Amino acid sequence: MRWTDDRSGNVEDRRGLGGGAVVGGGLGTLIIAAIVFFLGGDPSSILSSSGNTSAPTEQKQLNDKELKVREFVQMITAENEQTWTKIFAENNMEYSPAKVVLFENTTQSGCGTAQSAMGPFYCPADQTVYMDMSFFKELQEKFGAEVTEFTIAYVMAHEMGHHVQTLLGTTQKVDEMRRSGQYSEADMNRVSVATELQADFYAGVWAKQTDNREHILEPGDIDAAISAAEAVGDDNIQERSQGYVNQESFTHGSSAQRKEWFMKGYNTGDIKQGNTFDQLLK
Repeated sequence: MRWTDDRSGNVEDRRGLGGGAVVGGGLGTLIIAAIVFFLGGDPSSILSSSGNTSAPTEQKQLNDKELKVREFVQMITAENEQTWTKIFAENNMEYSPAKVVLFENTTQSGCGTAQSAMGPFYCPADQTVYMDMSFFKELQEKFGAEVTEFTIAYVMAHEMGHHVQTLLGTTQKVDEMRRSGQYSEADMNRVSVATELQADFYAGVWAKQTDNREHILEPGDIDAAISAAEAVGDDNIQERSQGYVNQESFTHGSSAQRKEWFMKGYNTGDIKQGNTFDQLLK
C-alpha cells in the first residue's frame, strides 16, 4: 500500500497508559472476538461499563515501530475523512468525522469497557473507532487472514462504514428494531448480517474512491482485503471456534457474502448501490 502525506488530528493514542486486565467476564478470547469483531450497531450489550480494572500505570515511551503504527492510522483516518467528505458533498450532505482511539489491553469507550480481545469496533455513542493493533496478529494466527497494511486499512474502512451508517440514521433504525421486541432473534440476525455487509460495501467504496484520488493501491492489496473479509465470515469463525456451521445464527455474513459486498463497493465506487437491506431481507 502506498502511503500519502495526509495525517488526521482525530486519532488519540492511549497505548502505554497501562490499565490492567478486566476482572470477570469468562468468555474466551476467540469467542469474544467472534461475537464482537466488526460489531454493528450499539455494542453496549456486550461491552461492560462496570467492569473493574486495575489502576493505570505510568505512561511508557512508545518505540519507533509503535510510533510508525500511529502515523499509519493517522494517515488512514485522514483518507477516510477526505473520501467520505467528498462522497457526502456529492450527495448534498455534510460529513462529520469519527474519532479513532488506539489502545492496548483495556480502555473506556462510550459503550463501556473495551478489551483487546474484542477486536476493533465502532461505538456509535461517542462516534469513535477503537483499535488494539495486537488483534491483527490474532486475525492471522487464529482466523487465517493474510495481514498486510491494507488489511488494517480495510478493517478501519469497515468500522468507518459503521460510522457512515450512524450519520445516515441506519444504526439508529436497527437499534430501534432491536429494542422494540417485535422481531425474533432470527429476524434480527438477518438485519445484523445486512448491517455488516453494508459496512463491507462501504469499505469497498472507500477503497475505490480513495485509490482514484490518491492511487494508494499496490498489487496484492485488494487480495489482502478479501482475505480478511473471508476470514471473519460467520462460517469460517464458527468452523474454527466450534467445529460446525449454523447458518441461522449468522450475524455478519458468510465469507462469500463479505467478499461479494466488499467487491461490489470496490467495483462500483457508488454509495447508492449498497442497499443490502432490500436485497437480503426480502
